[in-house]
Amino acid sequence: MGDGDSAAGRGGPTTLVTGGAGFVGSAVVRQLVQSGHRVRVLIRLTSDSRNLRSLPVDVVTGDLTDYRSLRQAITGCDFLFHAAADYRLWVPKPQEMYENNVQGTEKIMQEALRAGVRKIIYTSSVATLRLNGNGAPADETSAASLTDMIGHYKRSKFLAEAAVLQLIETRGLPAVVVNPSAPVGPRDIKPTPTGRFIADAVSGRMPAYVNTGLNIVHVDDVAKGHLLALEHGRIGERYILGGHNMMLKEILLEVASFAGCRPPFVRIPHTAILPIAVLSEAWARCASKSAPRVTLDGVRMAKKRMFFSSEKAERELGYAPRPAREALQDAVRWFRQNGYCNKPDPRKR
Repeated sequence: MGDGDSAAGRGGPTTLVTGGAGFVGSAVVRQLVQSGHRVRVLIRLTSDSRNLRSLPVDVVTGDLTDYRSLRQAITGCDFLFHAAADYRLWVPKPQEMYENNVQGTEKIMQEALRAGVRKIIYTSSVATLRLNGNGAPADETSAASLTDMIGHYKRSKFLAEAAVLQLIETRGLPAVVVNPSAPVGPRDIKPTPTGRFIADAVSGRMPAYVNTGLNIVHVDDVAKGHLLALEHGRIGERYILGGHNMMLKEILLEVASFAGCRPPFVRIPHTAILPIAVLSEAWARCASKSAPRVTLDGVRMAKKRMFFSSEKAERELGYAPRPAREALQDAVRWFRQNGYCNKPDPRKR
């Protein structure tokens, strides 16, 4: 991680990335650095900053709930990539998620207006879109309401995106909204819910599955889509940054094929896993300090195929995601190399 002088001495526009130490945010930071931007990153004091090591960026310590730090971070910036978000499918204190994802988003957008930022890329999520009951891919026209949102994460992201769109309409906020699907790949240090089931599958910690549909995309393609949105995105528009629609069984077979492990073959009905989710959440609340591996919201979401179309981004931005197989391979490789999988690669024995 470079010091302020090394970053400030470079040419190019000054660009702030919130959540720049995270999975998607750090991928965006890498793309910006490669493109010649002088990158400033806002991270929390408690953030794991491994993803920023050796990168020539200015680091500002702050928080979406610390409004003074937001003003300090955005002052003097040409562009803003707001990628910070509380991404958990289960939270013991839901209000914290709304404070970060909704109020924090509103405040950083207001500060961007005050600072005269030229263009903003807001990282929303496909979670804000309405899924089609017949399994057909949803697109940017798939309008949803708050009642369609399952769980606090989806509700908070829906409300945050609505706040951004309202500021665009009422105050001329120069923002473009991007909606990533399910990114996978290297540097998923937390990991994300999608990354965790990939690591669990490789490790043999996933003996069974509930079949659903996901749109898998490489995290670096999502990051490239962010920069394409900066270059070509129209103010006030939304762009889905997805990859390829796959059933979970297909994903697990692909992971097993590359990892050299046996895929889970037992498919559990949604109704059968609900009691497991209830017990898992109860254990997390009463006896465990970690998040439950099975959540009620996750089971409810799995009832529908979460399929999406990136055709608009491909047409208007020049977005071109690589095959999902490559994204899954990169994810497995990175998880193994970084100790997330307790089983060695059998081909290296």
